[in-house]
Amino acid sequence: MSGVSRSLVVKATSGADAPERCAQALTVAATAVASGVTTSLWLTGEASWLAVAGHTVELAHSAPLPDLRDAVLLGGTVTLCTQCAARRDLGPDDVLPGVRLAGAAVFLDEVLQDGVQALVY
Repeated sequence: MSGVSRSLVVKATSGADAPERCAQALTVAATAVASGVTTSLWLTGEASWLAVAGHTVELAHSAPLPDLRDAVLLGGTVTLCTQCAARRDLGPDDVLPGVRLAGAAVFLDEVLQDGVQALVY
């Protein structure tokens, strides 16, 4: 994507409860990373479980969601919402290496920067 100077923040709000929406969020985030776009993926709600090793969401005809998440981890940032983590009894020791925990203030800081496009799925 030559000439792209904007960053992308993708917020995934669903997991196994709405697998297509979850897959869309991760597919867009991974595609953005592969295209050279600075990308931040936020895992919230039931998507929070994707921050934990061994948890996945299955969806026919989709790339494996852990692979998409891992692509973002390699080339972008993945953040687990602190409140969502707390509601699921997840802490820093429970999440995959490279996943950070952060809250609304950090999310707002990211999405309110100049040149940022935010998408919520």
